[in-house]
Amino acid sequence: MAASDVETAAEEYDGGLAPSGADGTSGEGSANDRDARGVYAISVAAELVGTGQQNIRQYERKGLLTPERTDGGTRRYSESDLTTLRRIGVLLDEGLNLAGVKLVLELEAENRGLSEDNRGLADDNRELRADNRGLRKDLRRARGGVENSPEL
Repeated sequence: MAASDVETAAEEYDGGLAPSGADGTSGEGSANDRDARGVYAISVAAELVGTGQQNIRQYERKGLLTPERTDGGTRRYSESDLTTLRRIGVLLDEGLNLAGVKLVLELEAENRGLSEDNRGLADDNRELRADNRGLRKDLRRARGGVENSPEL
């Protein structure tokens, strides 16, 4: 992988194991669905990411990605798989072995999941605070209508 390809892949990638499309997504609907749909043969995927087909097969054997399969067993790679392959290339160029790459991808995926959880909790917290303010106002009104009473 050329240095400019490595830099581009690193800039475009948000980290972690990308969805592989192995969940049976139809490819219709959102951009995420289309990104997860396997459409590229292994030869095309290898050419697009600048690696060999044997390397891609090795990455699959090591559990770094799981492409979709046709009914006949042919591998089909999605845009998300290509993103993962580019990330693998970047990590290998940085000196990691495949075991290290797998750990990094797993940790990045876990980090993304935790970040999503945190965003959800922050949203829930805002909603609870708003509910709490409304309940406090209702309680003050019920206790005698004093709007400027100290917070409970």
